[in-house]
Amino acid sequence: MRYFVWFSYDGTAYHGWQVQPNGVTVQSELQRCLSMLLRQPIEVVGAGRTDAGVHARQMAAHFDYEGPYDMDNLAYKLDHALPRDISVDRVEPVSDDMHARFSAKRRTYHYYIHTHKSPFLWRYSCQLHYQLDFEAMNRAARVLMEYEDFGAFCKAGSDVKTTLCRVYAAEWHQTSETEWYFEITANRFLRNMVRAVVGTLIEVGRGRMTMSEFRQVIEQGSRTGAGESMPANALFLERVEY
Repeated sequence: MRYFVWFSYDGTAYHGWQVQPNGVTVQSELQRCLSMLLRQPIEVVGAGRTDAGVHARQMAAHFDYEGPYDMDNLAYKLDHALPRDISVDRVEPVSDDMHARFSAKRRTYHYYIHTHKSPFLWRYSCQLHYQLDFEAMNRAARVLMEYEDFGAFCKAGSDVKTTLCRVYAAEWHQTSETEWYFEITANRFLRNMVRAVVGTLIEVGRGRMTMSEFRQVIEQGSRTGAGESMPANALFLERVEY
């Protein structure tokens, strides 16, 4: 029988989601604790593959299990078995054809920035030391919804079959005088895509890239033409929709 685990995590201490040979990952911790509780090797498949240092407010993963365990109590026991920086919301049975990655319809990310030094923000937000034109950045963000090929924002050397994505929403939101976040929703994301998109939008906001040049970056499809990849600590997977 197939089950979905819904959970969240602070990615600071982890080498990303996916199991790595020489580093602790969120997937390896989830598999370790599930295998211990269910007393058999358990492999989980996640809704996405967040990079090292990236966080998730809502993440989903599936696993298959046929044993006699009392699944009603699994979420509680799994939550207590996992490290304090991974929290389980629920475990629920799903149909066998549900897939945490391929059945997902939309994913939403937030990227947080602030422009005034704060002892409470630096872990989860990127401090910038220059003025930004957020109206120009939002005009550029809307351009993303006109395109489908985002090879320009894909990490070089990534093993992907296609660079096509469908962006449904992209906008900067202000939450205080010195704090903003960028929200982007798409059917799928390429490796490093959100951080590269944010870095390129910031080039627009600084007046170092025109709207026409922003379009050229997307159309030419070269990673070298886009802006720098922003730090991972300010990026959150906000939700996954099925």
